[in-house]
Amino acid sequence: MGNKYWSDIVSELDPYVPGEQPKLANLVKLNTNENPYGPSPKVREAVIAELGDQLRLYPDPNADLLKQAIAHLYDMSVDQVFVGNGSDEVLAHIFQALLKHDAPILFPDVTYSFYPVYCGLYRVPYEQVPLTENLSLNVADYQRVNGGIIFPNPNAPTGQLLPLSDIESLLQHNKDSVVVVDEAYIDFGGESAVALVGRYPNLLVTQTLSKSRSLAGLRVGFAIGEPSLIVALERVKNSFNSYPLDRLAIVGGVAAIEDDAYFEKTRQQVIASREQLALALSSMGFAVLPSTANFLLVSHLTQAAAKLSVDLRARGIIVRHFNQCRIDQYLRITIGLPEQNQQLLDALQEILDS
Repeated sequence: MGNKYWSDIVSELDPYVPGEQPKLANLVKLNTNENPYGPSPKVREAVIAELGDQLRLYPDPNADLLKQAIAHLYDMSVDQVFVGNGSDEVLAHIFQALLKHDAPILFPDVTYSFYPVYCGLYRVPYEQVPLTENLSLNVADYQRVNGGIIFPNPNAPTGQLLPLSDIESLLQHNKDSVVVVDEAYIDFGGESAVALVGRYPNLLVTQTLSKSRSLAGLRVGFAIGEPSLIVALERVKNSFNSYPLDRLAIVGGVAAIEDDAYFEKTRQQVIASREQLALALSSMGFAVLPSTANFLLVSHLTQAAAKLSVDLRARGIIVRHFNQCRIDQYLRITIGLPEQNQQLLDALQEILDS
């Protein structure tokens, strides 16, 4: 594969493959960890109010209103906040601005599959650190020379949470490079490492409004860290795209952050559904990893994951099967609405009984 007009690096890339976004109607879509509940009604109001002649004007390149809302939420200063077009773009700038050094960066062998893709794009050396036998992360395994450390917390696709005390231990033993904690799912049961930012100048925490704030369609992500780290990200961002967030994303993001009552209500609904689904799946012979995310990683004691995925799809239900070493017998199941979760359980029971 290749083309004479391509730059040399293009043929070397192994691009990220996002979860399927099928165009078929009436599917129970439990494969991409989208929130089953819509965004706050205040988001719609804010976006509609922004639809006018001002769309002919560029948005605020600094997205100050959004940064102020995030800073207020976490009791930080604005110069400790960086925003981008979804946390994927924020992560891309992090790899280029803070993780590109001679020593390899470290991340788990079972984790967010965009990390090695960024390493390929930006030519960042890396080493994958094996999770333990039960697919949890052991911080002692990261106590070695590195050019940076990055991991999701809770991890994806396992859903398992690393306690804040373990993260602090890691930071105490790793003071010469940046530690990035990717908290895309933290609001579904974990304690944010933002609480440690003031004590550790090499800590950077990333989050997204795609999951717990139901804004996957608006693409809003952010990072929180010491101002010196944020300056590095701003320098890269402004050498790439001065306007990554449009006017609708900025006002929609602010509205979502400010509606704390709606956020709390819907995240608790997801958490309750997750626990109910985990119990039900366990009773059907599934091994269910403990999760503090809006998904479960499960494997059946007798049924192959790939076949279960195909059989579910035939019944109009899509889950995520990773054809990947160590987790090829697992399915990742997004927490849906209660009725969607019940459809999944009914379909699985039918498959297991056949």
